[in-house]
Amino acid sequence: MTLAPKPMPPSWIYLSPHFDDVALSCGGLVWEQAQDGESVSVWTICAGNAPESGLSPFAESLHQRWQTGAQAPEQRRLEDLASCKVMNAAARHFDLPDCIYRADAEGNLLYASENAIFEPLHPLEAPLVDRLSQELLSLLPEGARLVSPLSLGGHVDHRLVRQVAVQVAGAARLPVWFYADYPYILGHSDQLSGLVNLAWTAHTFPVSTGGLIAWQNAIAAHASQISTFWSDPDAMCTAIESYLQQQNGVILWKGELADLF
Repeated sequence: MTLAPKPMPPSWIYLSPHFDDVALSCGGLVWEQAQDGESVSVWTICAGNAPESGLSPFAESLHQRWQTGAQAPEQRRLEDLASCKVMNAAARHFDLPDCIYRADAEGNLLYASENAIFEPLHPLEAPLVDRLSQELLSLLPEGARLVSPLSLGGHVDHRLVRQVAVQVAGAARLPVWFYADYPYILGHSDQLSGLVNLAWTAHTFPVSTGGLIAWQNAIAAHASQISTFWSDPDAMCTAIESYLQQQNGVILWKGELADLF
């Protein structure tokens, strides 16, 4: 008698605009899926190096706050590897730099201020959507489940990744799920109300006490970024526990891609 091969576990690919976005938004769910034997990977899109010179005062101020200097991407890559280890997820880093480093052919920075990073993608960067989509299509395992940020709050890199995810999903006919960008969701919950009005479906995935601890530890591994949102790691842990209680787990959204804001 020939035994049928065991079905392959689901393969979840989480797209993270920056190193910490998946850990922040759904680290507990990633851990739970890995615990269930599912294959989980975090693909960070804006993981390239910073230029050696020509940084904006805004970028330099971020480096100072992060206490990384110009080696911020290198340090953040190491933080991400530690974070993904906590979540039991594989990590993949792409070579596109963070928007705060990107410039045109003459070296003019495209996003040189805090306001600029919350504006739409610069027209010069429109070809990035096609380039990144082709790169992801060449790497995605067959039958993968793609998970993208909703881009709540409108950060340009989050918008870029969402556009790429939608294009990839359409080309590969893959299911695509969306996560609410934490902590931007705290100030933009009205955008989720819009999805409800469009009959999108919210799927709530439970997160255990172990998952909460892993979630908190995965965020803590991004040590340079804690000061962006909290006074210290204890404040972060309290905030994540509160967020989990409010959501009763981690919510992933599905709906008609044409409806996206």
